[in-house]
Amino acid sequence: MTTADITLAVFTLSNSLRVVAYVPQIATALRDRSGAQAISFGTWGLFLVSHASAMAYAFVNKDDRTMAFMFLLNAMGCGVILLVAGWKRARYRARRVDPDYANPSARASA
Repeated sequence: MTTADITLAVFTLSNSLRVVAYVPQIATALRDRSGAQAISFGTWGLFLVSHASAMAYAFVNKDDRTMAFMFLLNAMGCGVILLVAGWKRARYRARRVDPDYANPSARASA
């Protein structure tokens, strides 16, 4: 096994685990009742751009589809976290503005 093979194996393993590591962050954001305020859009947005640019680099400059795919999965994980956090914040704001937002039957009877 060459050094290149070892570094590719370590890269693939660590990035595969990182993709799985997004799941608890997504689950926590889904359970959050305060608008997912602990999730930083700036940080996760930067991670998303970083992964997308690394994916493009791997695909265009290195013609390495495996590496590009790993970065695509990481970018998708960041995107899901951002989407969930945005959705939770929108719902949280709507509840704060309209207390009956969470109870559609109250709106129907009004």
